[in-house]
Amino acid sequence: MSNTKPDPAELDFSTVTWEKSPFSGGNDNCVEFGVIDDLIAVRDSKRPEQTPLVYTRGEIGALLAGAKAGAFDHLT
Repeated sequence: MSNTKPDPAELDFSTVTWEKSPFSGGNDNCVEFGVIDDLIAVRDSKRPEQTPLVYTRGEIGALLAGAKAGAFDHLT
């Protein structure tokens, strides 16, 4: 895969298995993650018909590392 991410509008998300956090409370107030090719797709669980955002595994890894370290605690 090249260093340039594809335009999400050009990807087929129909076979993606979507996952959300068990901490979401089941009220559709969460983001969902799925794997497409070697990318991680992210979508709003309330709006599954909208085109998801896509990130590299490195980008998601940096986000998760920051969250685990408390970098975003001030946002909640």
